[in-house]
Amino acid sequence: MSKKENPTPMEEQETPVTSETAEAEAAVESTEETVPETFTVTREQMEKMEGLAGQLATLNDQHLRLAAEYENYRKRTTKEKEHIYQDGKVDTIAKFLEVYDNLERAAMQAGDEDNVHKKGMEMIFHQLQNVLEKMGVSIEDPQGKEFDPAKHNAVMHIDDENLGENTVAQVFQKGFILGDKVIRFATVQVAN
Repeated sequence: MSKKENPTPMEEQETPVTSETAEAEAAVESTEETVPETFTVTREQMEKMEGLAGQLATLNDQHLRLAAEYENYRKRTTKEKEHIYQDGKVDTIAKFLEVYDNLERAAMQAGDEDNVHKKGMEMIFHQLQNVLEKMGVSIEDPQGKEFDPAKHNAVMHIDDENLGENTVAQVFQKGFILGDKVIRFATVQVAN
């Protein structure tokens, strides 16, 4: 006996034909009959497609240009905001420099080291120095360094053989720098 002679229970059962199955088979057959075997495009249709493709390319180009323009605008306004913030910060710090100078003079005054007023002035002065450092301000004290016209303002010249040429001999007022921007130039005396 071969396998085909002994049917299995699955082979014995036939799938019943329902109306849904018949309709699906009829729809497949009718679709196959209506699809043309070749698809032809007329010259007018081809020109219309080329025109639409050109419009699509133009619109795509406009979109890309607009997106790039917006990105440039966003970067420019971000940079402007940063500059405005820096300028506001510089202007505010510049107003406090007079207070800094007065506190420095008061803290440097000779006097009784046990005086509570002198100690209070020194504490306030050091606190102001710490605040300026936290804000990113560096204090320029160029005593004995080479004169730099980008950071220093020379108000006097002195002939001194002990100092080299273009060396800062004396500092009248310290300079203050925030990043690469000078808030106040150091006022100095330069040796010739």
